[in-house]
Amino acid sequence: MKSRVLITGGAGFLGFALGKHLAQHNYEVTLVDNLARGVKDKALTDAVSGGVLKFEEVDLLDPECRQNLGGQYEFIFHLAAIIGVAHVMEKPYEVLRDNVALLTNTLSFAKRQKNLKRFLFASTSEVYAGTLKNFSLPIPTPEETPLALTELSDVRTSYMLSKIYGEALCLHSGLPITVFRPHNVYGPRMGLAHIIPEQLKKAHEAQSGSIIQVPSADHRRCFLYIDDAVEMLKSMMERPQCQGETLNLGQNMEEVTVKRVAELCWETVGKKLLMERVAATQGSPVRRVPEVEKLVSLADCCATTTLRRGVGETYKWYRSHVFNDADISAT
Repeated sequence: MKSRVLITGGAGFLGFALGKHLAQHNYEVTLVDNLARGVKDKALTDAVSGGVLKFEEVDLLDPECRQNLGGQYEFIFHLAAIIGVAHVMEKPYEVLRDNVALLTNTLSFAKRQKNLKRFLFASTSEVYAGTLKNFSLPIPTPEETPLALTELSDVRTSYMLSKIYGEALCLHSGLPITVFRPHNVYGPRMGLAHIIPEQLKKAHEAQSGSIIQVPSADHRRCFLYIDDAVEMLKSMMERPQCQGETLNLGQNMEEVTVKRVAELCWETVGKKLLMERVAATQGSPVRRVPEVEKLVSLADCCATTTLRRGVGETYKWYRSHVFNDADISAT
């Protein structure tokens, strides 16, 4: 009998990719989403109609949502949240209020499961922002780094604080918990409000020789391709050593500047373009590099996809599904 997995925020790019990956490994997967940001695109509808995945449109802000979530599950991934800089800047109160409510309602549902083996909570690399601003942040950054807050009146604090509070709720819930902190995961279906699909779109539409704006060009990141991310999450879910742990989800073998990422996107598209550096995105850290020794040790996995290959695969998907076919990926 297949183990059952529930993924909240399942129509999003990480939830959907994770669901497909687990289904390929003989898990029965149900995705739930209110479609506020994730979308019911052709990829999702094909997977559901083909019997690969189950999908339920559910509003997790409703305290009675558990009535629409189906039967018993062995594993629950909680990915549902209001995310994205634009959303955080526009409605910080709703981000703080709703992200906590989404989690508490899902935890309440999880406590009703008779055979729950693991509850996995998606936190964020943003939890390190206060330490970076007010103290000395080690880079690469280990999970044990003490966390500090940014100014509470800063609108970006709302998202970070919702996730720090969420981590605490999970760790004190009495459930078998694993917390993971994603670091710059990218790939197909992630929408266009991220540097890699954004630069791929600009390059795809531009004439050779055009000037392309690149914010935060000198900032440095370590990007994790979606295929590596979902394999890491599967390992976290299955390995008992990961229960009760907080783990960075990322890689630190290939650290690059945002400038280099943009240039790689243009090279992938096959156009020679000129760069106009513009102001850094508000609140963006100059450098973000996760320590992953704990992840490698406990989950026994590491990234294998180079940035060049991952950008190439991402462009193939966007070119086929969005740029030339006008399908949607996320709002």
